Amino acid sequence: MGNLASSYSALGKDAEAEKLKTIVLEKRTKLLGEDHPQTLLSMANLATSYSALGKDAEAEKLERIVLEKRTRLLGEDHPDTLITMANLAFSYSALGKEAEAEKLKTIVLEKRTSLLGEDHPDTLASMSHLARSYSALGKDAEAEKLERIVLEKRKRFLGEDHPDTLVSMANLATSYSALGKDAEAEKLRRIVLEKHTRLLGEDHPSTLSSMTNLATSYSTLGKDAKAEKLERIVLEKCTKLLGEDHPQTLLSMANLAASYAALGKDAEAEKLERIVLEKRTRLSGEDHPSTLLSMGNLAASYSALGKDAEAEKLERIVLNKRKMLLGEDHPDTLLAMNNLACTYDEMGQSEKAQALWDEWERLRVARLSI
Repeated sequence: MGNLASSYSALGKDAEAEKLKTIVLEKRTKLLGEDHPQTLLSMANLATSYSALGKDAEAEKLERIVLEKRTRLLGEDHPDTLITMANLAFSYSALGKEAEAEKLKTIVLEKRTSLLGEDHPDTLASMSHLARSYSALGKDAEAEKLERIVLEKRKRFLGEDHPDTLVSMANLATSYSALGKDAEAEKLRRIVLEKHTRLLGEDHPSTLSSMTNLATSYSTLGKDAKAEKLERIVLEKCTKLLGEDHPQTLLSMANLAASYAALGKDAEAEKLERIVLEKRTRLSGEDHPSTLLSMGNLAASYSALGKDAEAEKLERIVLNKRKMLLGEDHPDTLLAMNNLACTYDEMGQSEKAQALWDEWERLRVARLSI
């Protein structure tokens, strides 16, 4: 049953995998006890399915339990303990707890470097994971530096067509994009898409992810018609292969909505963003970063359509939640603050707008001085 669940996961059938993994965990807990290695493995596997389905809070809860038990039973330096620590860090990232994620990822990288060496695949994976947290925290130069190291080593040890090498290439492209090196990002993403298509086929999840990334570069470079074309293809394939509620499908729908907005198709954008927000709220909860992102995107469409009151309502919710969850000086919080100020300005509420802009400037300057 466990092997079948793993096969489902590999095929992207995460709902079926979750169902089987739940049964396996219940049986192993009953037969072997909560602390048995096979029970803990089953718990970790179920957490992986939760993550794939966007149930990041549930994944975090299980991974905390597994990490505590493995640390106690196996020690801090055991490979299984470090895997669990890395998985918990992944859930922290998904939940927007990036500072906590960075801390764990730094520990894992240091331990794996010490125990396995700088060139070990697990060490390189840890370096790549830490680079992703750097990127999320706005440390794009540091992220780029790590990703260049990982890509060079993976090319040398694994070859240019290895899946891990292509992941590194895609991650480096993301850092290029964050640093404004959009032409370089597009070039890398074209290479990754060509290789994934040739090696894995057009319908493989990695190919679809690469197509999404290239569409993002097209949007950044103002090639919105090209972006829309790719995103339509991705959405159609994700819906067929993964289902309407899969996180990757919802990401594709959100990306297509963004292209619609860029092309002035605001009514079409609003329609898609409503669907994405409803599904993400139901599946991941009101406080999940992706839900708040969708709420902000829908508010932007409302603003473009002149529905300023509806936009203001959503933007106030986003701002309050991000203050509570991320802190008042987090980049995402500052973005929400600026968006709400702009809406107040559009509504003729200039005093409210200026007060928010003054707060935004104070927090932004304070953050830069840290």
